[in-house]
Amino acid sequence: MTAVSSFPYERRSPLQWLRVNLFSTWYNSLLTVVGLYLIYVLGSGLLGWVFVDAQWRVIEANFRLLIVGQYPPAQFWRLWIGLSFFAFLIGASLAIWGRSVWLRVVLFLAPPALGIFPFSWSARAHLLGLSLIGLLAWLLGRRDSQQVRRLVLVGWVTAFPIFILLVAGLSDEAGVVPLVPSNFWGGLLLTFLLTVVGILFSFPLGVFLALGRQSRLPMVRWFSIVYIEFVRGVPLVTILFMSQLMLPLFLPAGFSIDRVLRAMAGIVLFSAAYLAENVRGGLQAIPRGQYEAAYALGLNGFQTMAFVILPQALRLVIPILVGQFIALFKDTSLVAVVGLLDLLGIAKTVLAQPAFIGLQREVYVFISLIYWVFSYIMSFVSQKLEEYVGLGKR
Repeated sequence: MTAVSSFPYERRSPLQWLRVNLFSTWYNSLLTVVGLYLIYVLGSGLLGWVFVDAQWRVIEANFRLLIVGQYPPAQFWRLWIGLSFFAFLIGASLAIWGRSVWLRVVLFLAPPALGIFPFSWSARAHLLGLSLIGLLAWLLGRRDSQQVRRLVLVGWVTAFPIFILLVAGLSDEAGVVPLVPSNFWGGLLLTFLLTVVGILFSFPLGVFLALGRQSRLPMVRWFSIVYIEFVRGVPLVTILFMSQLMLPLFLPAGFSIDRVLRAMAGIVLFSAAYLAENVRGGLQAIPRGQYEAAYALGLNGFQTMAFVILPQALRLVIPILVGQFIALFKDTSLVAVVGLLDLLGIAKTVLAQPAFIGLQREVYVFISLIYWVFSYIMSFVSQKLEEYVGLGKR
């Protein structure tokens, strides 16, 4: 009888790993060679275009327009203060909750890597400053004390309201932080604001609609059902047009809302209907015994739902919710149809300039990279949150 190793797998050298995983049989070897050849052909062509043939001057000349639209240059300091706050929170959060070695490598390589992008020297200096702030916050967060955790959590709760106040302003033109009308917001700034507002306000509304659909009160239940089914039956473009044209009809005489707020309202109403169905799926996955156990402990209906059922349901649908948030982030590009210049809308105006006609590939590759980076960040945070709450573990 042969002895069985107590280890689930044997340690292999790099050559042994290549032989087992890539060259184990003749057809695996053939597929490996063909795959490497395709990677070489496609990769060399892509890298050659990126570093030799692509004319990135279109991005360098319009970088400010793509990021903040027509936001007044004299007020850029407000945006950099807000971004510095976010960079500090991200760096501290990675130190506290992100223990991966790859995160540390990316964090340390980020400052020098920014130098290869087609930004202006001023933008490179500011981005380098943000990276250094994140790095200092990471060093501070390594202490991992309860006080640091508490400060970081409070910072995340207050970060977006503070950023909104900095972007919009507080007083008239004579004040320190003057008002900036929303028609000057554009580019990535507008895309970011639409996404965050859509997530923050559609989430509680969607939860209430999910609970309303399961309510025993006929009026509440049927209102929730009609709203969810009606909104899910029409495309987002229709909701955006309705919010632009019909929302003013429900406002008092003499009271108006600008186009950005109308678009935010349309995105919130649309996303809430889909989020409600996702939450309802989580509620239906909770066994009936959870309700009975809560009632046996003397909890009433509100306490049972708030402290027992809803936390478990939301925990189950974290991947679905994050997937919807990523879709919402990309769907904000549809506001260009109603005349708002988000990231995609600004890209179209850049391509309309006579000096940059024919440079569609450079512009669309750049904004696609931005969409991918933010989508991947949300997906990565979702995975870490799932690990933190123990989703998928028994």
